[in-house]
Amino acid sequence: MLAQDAVDSIAYYKTYPDQLVLRTYMSRKYTGLGLKVGNVHYWYRPNSSLNMGVGVTFDGLTLNLAYGFGFLNPNKSRGDTKYLDLQAHAYPKDWVIDLFGQFYNGYYLERGSPSEISNDLRIFPEMKLRKLGASVQYLFNGDKFSYRAAFLQNEWQKISAGSFMAGVEMYGGQVRNAGGILHAQAKARNFDQIKYFEIGPNLGYAYSWVIKKHFFVTLSAATSLALGRTYLNFEDGNDQSNWSIRPNYFIRGFTGYNSDKWSVNVNYVYNQVNLVPVEDYLINLGTGNYRLNIIYRISPGEGLSKKLNWVSRLKNKLSKK
Repeated sequence: MLAQDAVDSIAYYKTYPDQLVLRTYMSRKYTGLGLKVGNVHYWYRPNSSLNMGVGVTFDGLTLNLAYGFGFLNPNKSRGDTKYLDLQAHAYPKDWVIDLFGQFYNGYYLERGSPSEISNDLRIFPEMKLRKLGASVQYLFNGDKFSYRAAFLQNEWQKISAGSFMAGVEMYGGQVRNAGGILHAQAKARNFDQIKYFEIGPNLGYAYSWVIKKHFFVTLSAATSLALGRTYLNFEDGNDQSNWSIRPNYFIRGFTGYNSDKWSVNVNYVYNQVNLVPVEDYLINLGTGNYRLNIIYRISPGEGLSKKLNWVSRLKNKLSKK
């Protein structure tokens, strides 16, 4: 019994509640449309920008600011995309919370048959995609496993550990293009609008391997069984819809180096929503976010600490509700 108590008392990760976590990073976000019609696979991607930014985390509150500078994004051959991509990935103790608000205008066809179609037919400047969603999961082993060590870097995972997680998720939105979502040479019946809604429970597992205390690899995967409806507005006027249960999945990967002062890491978060099939049309939405971080932790001076006290007070109020 005493030996078990000693093992349980080990600090699997270290927290930095009184330090400022400063970061500079590069990232790219996107939400793509996958479509399979018969034996033909299509993949539409936005021409989203590679962004450079800075950020800060203090006592669990994070603020990041980034911009897609022109010298990082010289390729305009895939058309222009205007977008607002709101992704929030929050990791309070014992919880995993993901929020999505995707508003994209302008896509290009990255993959699709025939491969010899002209570049003009691959650009869909009027295609609009909207996705709203949320996933909330409970982390069963939050005392030993830390997502924040891998994603926010305000903690340091020192001993390998993992955790099961379970919760619920919900997604809804639409895709539309007045000229048809398939390209002009496609041989399938074309449609100009997709509407969808899904909700269901999810289950997953995450594990962090710590190598020589400082190097880490964190992987997690979750899947769901969601009840949903998909509606297709065909150009010939014969609209179709269908209800069914579909599996979705959510994967995350993090790797890098961590210490008391410095952290360098890369991470990738990907969420795929598989829509209910309509006739022989299989559709999915893939939302991704990959990032390179360079982090430095500092202890704020006495004057700055007093100004930051409101963060701790706000956190305490929210934890009591």
